[in-house]
Order: sequence, then C-alpha cells, then structure tokens
Amino acid sequence: MASTTLFRKVVVLGYGKVTGEVLQYVYDRQAEYGYELVFIEHEVHALSVTEKICRDNGIPFHRIPDKKELARFLDQIGEKALLVSASNNFLFPASLVEKAHITIINFHNALLPAYPGRNAPTWAIYKGEERTGITWHYVTAGVDEGNIIVQKECRITEDMKAYELTQCLMDLAAEAFRESFADILAECARTREQGFDQGRHMYRSSEVPADGRLDLADRPERIYRILRSVDYGKNAIFPPMRTFIDGREAEILRYRKISEDKCKAGEGFVYLPLENGEVLKIKYRYMDDKTGLT
Repeated sequence: MASTTLFRKVVVLGYGKVTGEVLQYVYDRQAEYGYELVFIEHEVHALSVTEKICRDNGIPFHRIPDKKELARFLDQIGEKALLVSASNNFLFPASLVEKAHITIINFHNALLPAYPGRNAPTWAIYKGEERTGITWHYVTAGVDEGNIIVQKECRITEDMKAYELTQCLMDLAAEAFRESFADILAECARTREQGFDQGRHMYRSSEVPADGRLDLADRPERIYRILRSVDYGKNAIFPPMRTFIDGREAEILRYRKISEDKCKAGEGFVYLPLENGEVLKIKYRYMDDKTGLT
C-alpha cells in the first residue's frame, strides 16, 4: 500500500554533498508519496551535484541567488508544502515561517542548542570539544531555535581538521534525514524543545577563532587546535591565520605534525615542540616579503 502524506509539495534548498543525498532520497520516495518535488539553489556553485541530479531525473531546478527574489518565490507556494533546508544559509522570513500550510525543517551541523549560527565545526574544535554532531530541527522565526527532530553524534579526534569533521557531519546528516523523513511527512515526528539559554552566543560568519591571529608564545597544542579549527582544505572559508615573527607580521601557509628528527633549519619555518614528543611544523611568509612563497 502506498504511503500517505498531506504534503503536496516538497522543496529542497541547499548545495553540496549532503543536499545532493537529501535531494536524491526525496526523489526516490516521490512515487511512493505522490508529492511534487522542486529544488532551489540559493548559493551558486560552479560544479553543482544537485543540478546534475535534477537534470538526470527531471526535477525542476531553480537557481535564485537573490534573497528577495527567493523570498517572493517561496511566498507564492499555495499548497501544503514541506521545505527542506539541507545545507543552506538563507534565513526564512517570519511571514513565511508563520504560514499554516508551510513547514520548514533545517539541518544544523552541531548539537543544538550548542553552537548556533555559522561555521559550527570550527567552534567545536576551537573550544576543545571531544564530541559534536548534527541536528535536524523545525524552523521558527528565531535562528536555529526550533524543536529538535533528530540528532546524531560523532567524536572529534585529536588531529581532526575542520574539513574532516564537516565530512563526518554531512554523512550523519544524510543518514538522520533518511531515518526521520517518513515521520516528518506523516507529521508524527517526536520532537523536543531545545531548552537553550536566551543569552547563548550566535556565531556569525565574520567571527574567526582567536580573531585570526596566533601568539607563538601560546602552548603549541592550543596553536595546533586553532589551526585545525579553521582548516577547510581547498575551501578557504577563513583567511590565513597571521602572527608576528621577529617583529614582522607573517601569514601561515601550511602546518603539520612531524617527528623531531625531521626538523630542518631554514627560513620560513617555525618548529614548536608538542607534549607527546612530536613537533608542530609551521610554514609562513612575511606579509611584506612575497619571496616567502618559494
């Protein structure tokens, strides 16, 4: 017997890996439930996996980078609809959230109520958390404040970088969505309130750990943790960390842990001994010396 839902339309919004997995799963269940499926890309990406999924499966694809235009597009939805914010930084207007026929769920890459806002994996590493996770929650007028639908946890290892943690969280998010989708469509998901402190800090995209600067007099373990917290690999979310070396401002280019016997004297490198006997190797260049890139 076919599954039933009162939702006549499902709109998926987002970009990247987790959005692709969510979109594909919603498409795979479309025949079973009979809803109309639409995808919206608000943040434009050159190599869009979601655009390919839409093209291969005949899913209506809309690229709407303008916030006002997107708000107007969503405001025109007249039927009962589920909006799935899979990896998306668009803040839904209160006028849309409060519509009786619109339900919105959102993926957040932390265990709410902890670390609301932007770049949550960064702050979990920077604060020295041993565990973090993901949250799917209903969207209300307040940012990251809605009731929790499902959460999953993962461990933060001592060498884990922000991009590695993000990958782990993306996998958990897709898994949790698949597990809870049927209950969300049936409107019977067991939720719980966040119970957050009204004074909790909302992290913004402009915030950078340690204000973007390293003090090489700090414990090397702390320096290593800061560098890992802003390391998103090829996705340069943050500008390079800066520090002062011999009274000159320098930019951090690379870093890694090495054994003590691999330390080699040379300009452009700093070696900081770690408590476990390893050494943190940092490559830098002076801001006023472009030859430091060689």
